[in-house]
Amino acid sequence: MGYLKITTFTTISAMFLMMMASVSHASKGHEDKNITVFKTPWCGCCQTWVEAMEKAGYRISVNDMEDLSEVKQQAGVPKQLEACHTAVFDNGERYTLEGHIPIAAVEKLMLEKPGIRGIATPGMPRGSLGMGFDKKAEYTVYAFTDLSSETPAVFYQAGKME
Repeated sequence: MGYLKITTFTTISAMFLMMMASVSHASKGHEDKNITVFKTPWCGCCQTWVEAMEKAGYRISVNDMEDLSEVKQQAGVPKQLEACHTAVFDNGERYTLEGHIPIAAVEKLMLEKPGIRGIATPGMPRGSLGMGFDKKAEYTVYAFTDLSSETPAVFYQAGKME
């Protein structure tokens, strides 16, 4: 059992590192919109988010996995910000996208390129992208860094800035 757990962790770690390297090489500048999504195969709301991002012009690579806990840990997602899927985006800087982040927040991230680890929409807010999208739905997208001692900051307020 221990060997299987180590092998699974090693496989997930290797896959995540290879994905990070391939995203880095694929992205040459601000114009690139490559996102790698890690989700469970049975999650319809995650698939809806993926399809909305593709429709908005992003190139999506999907990795369906039974357990995303190791991916979330490798991506640096704080426990209090976890959601149903994790994505990695590279626009010259590498960022983690956690959960049902609106397109406007991803575009803000592309434009500003802040010195953060990623952004997250914790949980599954009703009306968020993938959750019955409603432009008027109000929820918060948080920014987080690599420092676990830092409190996540508000990055984008959906429903109020649109």
